[in-house]
Amino acid sequence: MSGPFPDALSDRQQAILALARGAGRVGVEELAGRFGVSPQTIRKDLNTLCDRRLLARQHGGAILSSGTENLAYAARRALAHEEKRRIAARCAALIPDGSSLFINIGTTTEEVARALANHRDLLVVTNNIHVVGILLPAEGVEVVVAGGPVRRADGGIVGEATVDLVSQFKLDFAVIGASALDEDGSLLDFDYREVRVARAILANARQAVLVADAGKFDRSAPVRIGHVAQLQAVVLDRRPPARFAEACRAAGTRLLLAEETPPESTESDIGAAAAGTAA
Repeated sequence: MSGPFPDALSDRQQAILALARGAGRVGVEELAGRFGVSPQTIRKDLNTLCDRRLLARQHGGAILSSGTENLAYAARRALAHEEKRRIAARCAALIPDGSSLFINIGTTTEEVARALANHRDLLVVTNNIHVVGILLPAEGVEVVVAGGPVRRADGGIVGEATVDLVSQFKLDFAVIGASALDEDGSLLDFDYREVRVARAILANARQAVLVADAGKFDRSAPVRIGHVAQLQAVVLDRRPPARFAEACRAAGTRLLLAEETPPESTESDIGAAAAGTAA
């Protein structure tokens, strides 16, 4: 194997890496067209970048490797955007009017906030500045924002004051995201301060729902939020690895896919429906 330094890469490989840093993900077919080479040549380039742990392979392409540091907010927001919208719609169907809920930091949870904007009589407690901006115009939603330092990178609010605010509530639902998912059912993130807030949210919600695109299985992160056994439901865009699905079944956690048609009537009690996991 060649040396691990970017200056040992070819010009095309450095360009591919730059594209991945900007967008979060690159696709084989798109790169082949952009550079005028065969898909096989692009796959070799991606293999080189993945061998050096600069990228991580994903179906049809690769994503920026993320063992200890998260992707930039703009890249995360653009990554799997349509999948996140479908996930959000599926999740919003679980939340009845008149509910109270936490929504934490994340681009997928922000899409859930958009999907909830037409609900009525909601109380939303959040540590995500973007969620506040999304729901502030919604007449049927009361928003409480957690205190603490605001991260310029993504608008997240974390710290002791945030945990204290969250701990003053006992709400019906928690809608949370995660930066990475392990096949054993672990939910992972990068910032231990953000994880402390997420744990407080889980501890103070009667029912918890994880929203995540299946690309999170291709990523890693060092800090453990918790496990699917702490959730009533997981909403994904497509079927997860078999081990993760088995972890959900073993825990009695309902596994919902965005591609499935939600019931016409809102599922107001996730816990009651959690006895059977989607096959």
